[in-house]
Amino acid sequence: MLVYDLSHKLDVDTQPYPGDPVFSCHQVAFVKEHGYNVSSLSLGSHTGTHIDAPYHFFEDKKTVDELDLSLLVGPAAVADLTSKGARERISWDDLVRANVASLVENCHILFVRTGWSKHWKTSMYLDHPFIDREAAKKLVEMGVRVLGVDTMSPDETIVDGSEGDFGVHETILGAGAMIVENLTGLDKLPSEHVHVSVLPLNIAGCDGSPIRAVAWFPENQVEKTD
Repeated sequence: MLVYDLSHKLDVDTQPYPGDPVFSCHQVAFVKEHGYNVSSLSLGSHTGTHIDAPYHFFEDKKTVDELDLSLLVGPAAVADLTSKGARERISWDDLVRANVASLVENCHILFVRTGWSKHWKTSMYLDHPFIDREAAKKLVEMGVRVLGVDTMSPDETIVDGSEGDFGVHETILGAGAMIVENLTGLDKLPSEHVHVSVLPLNIAGCDGSPIRAVAWFPENQVEKTD
């Protein structure tokens, strides 16, 4: 079975959300000296490809260790929004044109593909397209429980110090659903008939977690691309 890696590699150049902790990995034990290798990791809960638990925005909702894991493994749909440019809004009409209603009929995981992962580790990555609050409400109403994006955030990322609008976070997480950010490799996937896993680390009381997002095709499904 061929498994597709949808995660960015964590390294010294990993791009954090503005103001978040940076990633570091330092070796603290060595085979030549200690007989084994061990490293010390330092990172934020929203480093690299990661999942947001509802607790990220709501004190009374589930933390990452309380998530229903059955919602994080299974069939998924991929909506093509690669026509959107820098800081363009993705409206409900845009999602309708991307055939979202049909795509999520038989699944609760939706990935929105903008193609913006190609800008990872550049300043342009922060100028990604973003989803409209009303569109997020419609997705919740349609039963989407996991919304994944190949951008820094489904909301617009503000870099000038002004207050941002976290309408998608508030809507999705407020409904008890989850958000996956900084996906990559979505261009390898078809719009449907794909299975994914976006499982987090089992971190007590935490608001999010890095993940190793992967996708595969069921054995009875012929691999294809759009």
